[in-house]
Amino acid sequence: MAQCRILSVVGNPKPNSRTRAVAEAVAAQVVRALPADTEAVAEVIEVSELGPGLLGWGDPAVKAAVTSMKAADVLVVATPTYKATYTGLLKLLLDQIGQGELAGVPTIPVLVAAAPEHALAVEVHLRPVLVEIGASCPTRGVFVLDSALADLPAQLDAWATGNIAAVTALVAARRTAPQPLG
Repeated sequence: MAQCRILSVVGNPKPNSRTRAVAEAVAAQVVRALPADTEAVAEVIEVSELGPGLLGWGDPAVKAAVTSMKAADVLVVATPTYKATYTGLLKLLLDQIGQGELAGVPTIPVLVAAAPEHALAVEVHLRPVLVEIGASCPTRGVFVLDSALADLPAQLDAWATGNIAAVTALVAARRTAPQPLG
């Protein structure tokens, strides 16, 4: 049985936030779309738990988080909107990852916002930084309004209809691609 490791990285300063709930719901969409013979393992990194180690280089917990991100089969990177973009907390973690280091890991950018005016922030701000560090973002990002969280399942079903197949296809392609000799 194949295993698929889905890692949600939550950039909200508050642990166990609504942002985390959205990230976990997106990860659940991926799980539902995987082939029946795939064992899904969903994990979460709360960036807020990495604390002051994010402010320098070489912190073991931050290194472990980055290693987990690189090893994931699918990343869900979720953040609330701060100043019309992602949180500085998330940026501190992403700054620990060099250009291209994610090596094409299928990634779904997720942004939770209080105002619809921020809808493009997921594409204009979050996606570019993820691509810069090597993530492959084969779908449009997920944008969710705080005021619409009650409708989250329907919103994610609608998003999945046009997007989830690209994520699972990329996961399958990466599995069958020749691995570099090491």
